[in-house]
Amino acid sequence: MLLSFTFAINNFSMNMRTFSKLFIASILLVFMCGKTIAQNATLTVNQDEKITQLLKLKKDLEKENKLSDGYTIQLYYGELDKANQILRKYRSNFSNWPASIEYETPNYKVWAGNFSTRIEAERALLEIQNDFSSAFILKPERRK
Repeated sequence: MLLSFTFAINNFSMNMRTFSKLFIASILLVFMCGKTIAQNATLTVNQDEKITQLLKLKKDLEKENKLSDGYTIQLYYGELDKANQILRKYRSNFSNWPASIEYETPNYKVWAGNFSTRIEAERALLEIQNDFSSAFILKPERRK
C-alpha cells in the first residue's frame, strides 16, 4: 500500500511538471502567433498648408519674446536712439539669446532672452552684466 501511494505521488508530480511545461509553451505560442498575425496599416495625414506657416510664425514670435510667460533681462529703459545703440551692442556681443525693443509710453525698453525659469535667467544675467552693468531680470506680463 505504501508503495502504491508513493508511486501515485511521483506520478502526480511528473504530471504537474509536464502540465506546467505545456501551459508555458502554449502561452508563448499564443503570444508569438499574435505577433505574426498583427495588422499593418498606413496612415495618411492631409494637412492644410497654412499650418506650416502658422508654426513658423509662432516660432518667430517666440524667438522675439512675443509669446513668453517666463523671464527676460532688461538692458535699457529710455529713448529710442539709445535703445537702438544698446540693441546693436548687445547683438554684436551675444548671439545666445534673442533681443528686442519694446515700447511702453513714453519710453523704450531693450529686452534680452526668453527664459522659462529664473535660474536660467540668472545664469545669463551673470554673463550679460559684464557688458551691461545695469541689466536686471524681470517677469513681464503676458503680452496680447
